[in-house]
Amino acid sequence: MSKPKAAGQTEAAEGPDGGWGWILVAATFVCTSLVYGLVRSMGIFFVEFVQYFEESAQAISWITSIGVATLQFISPVAAALSNAYNARVVVIIGGFLAGLGFILASQATCLPHLYISMGVISGLGWGLVFTPMLATVMASFTRRLSLAVGLALCSVGLSAFAFNPLFQLLVETFAWRGALLIVGGLSFNIIPCGALIHTQKTSKAPVKVDSKRRSSCSAVLQRISSYLELSLLCERPFLTYTLAVTLINVGFFVPYVHLVAHSHHVGFSEYQAAFIMSAGGAADILGRIVSGWFADLGHFRLIHLMTLWTSFTGIFMMLLPVSSIYSSYPALMVMSLLYGFTSGALTSLVFSVMPKIVGLKRLTGALGLLHLLESGGGLVGVPLAGWLRDMTGSYTASFVAAGSFLILSSFMMATLPHYFSCTDPPPSQRRRANDKDKGLQTELGLMMHPSSIIETADHSETPSQTAATSNLNCR
Repeated sequence: MSKPKAAGQTEAAEGPDGGWGWILVAATFVCTSLVYGLVRSMGIFFVEFVQYFEESAQAISWITSIGVATLQFISPVAAALSNAYNARVVVIIGGFLAGLGFILASQATCLPHLYISMGVISGLGWGLVFTPMLATVMASFTRRLSLAVGLALCSVGLSAFAFNPLFQLLVETFAWRGALLIVGGLSFNIIPCGALIHTQKTSKAPVKVDSKRRSSCSAVLQRISSYLELSLLCERPFLTYTLAVTLINVGFFVPYVHLVAHSHHVGFSEYQAAFIMSAGGAADILGRIVSGWFADLGHFRLIHLMTLWTSFTGIFMMLLPVSSIYSSYPALMVMSLLYGFTSGALTSLVFSVMPKIVGLKRLTGALGLLHLLESGGGLVGVPLAGWLRDMTGSYTASFVAAGSFLILSSFMMATLPHYFSCTDPPPSQRRRANDKDKGLQTELGLMMHPSSIIETADHSETPSQTAATSNLNCR
């Protein structure tokens, strides 16, 4: 039985649902493959870096963690720049920085060089690309939003399926320096994808102020707050959901960095280990598409489906090392497929839930803040897994700890307001606080500019308008 639609959802259903948005889906498909697809394939280089620099697993893990944390930390800046100026320019600059970081990394002579090049520079580029591209896609769909997001993000699984054996071949043919140089060239393909974004801004324009107030400090801070949507930090649903996603982020990237090394540790060859990741990437593609399609059927709330997929992902992540205790390659392959499918299904819904919490008007800023706040989880997760491996001598504790964070996230999502309701809260309930803020801003503006009240009264023609002005003056 389909869940009933709230009365306030009629307007949303009449919004955009495709058109040029499908072109943006294709562009985002390429961009995400060159952002998170590359992140998922860093396990090939992880093994090479450990051998070349003779460093611990924890030290090498910081390369990916810094890149992911920079990506997420810079996302609010990318959202603000997209709101204030032009998402197209932001994405193009991000594509250039992403490629430049890998090219500089190919010339690295010590580990800090990789921290700066692959971690900071490429991570900065990734952050300028992902949030604006995803926001433009989500602004172009309503009824088929989850499917569009799933299709745009399924390239992560496809690229993981293709990149792992490709990077292994490149490393064997050109060594890791030549392979990174080629990866940098591939990253420059983000630039033409960004050029496909329309020139209009992805969010509402800021409130206009007169020339005298524009230069004041408070007006500047108000404008910055408007671009960043900082008011969301005072809303419990957004903070609860962000904390849940942060817990997911702690463990989510651990298999993509350590599963290849774990496969080597239990005795599998380089190509067998790479194929484990490729199989998981293929299942990831299917999971994203199936999850997006099923979510758009409307039989269940998105937050309930996301909780389910998060729990399954955590369980299968904890079973990854258990399946290979007796060096059983088929068992590890089955767990990798199950983990890939559920993690893909989860990822397809992480961003689709956000409009239900904050609405479409504040979506770009909300995505930026989400990435900023969850960056802490991505920063500590992979190094924590590397530290556990160094302490215990195996990756079993690393995967079990990573999976436990996802299970904890499932319980956190259950604390969201109206979680146990069969229907989403009507939009009026979610916007009620905003409406009060707008009313307060209107009254403050009229108090600061009383001439506008007199002007309104002069042009009034109906008794109701005159009464409204009188009531406002009485306040």
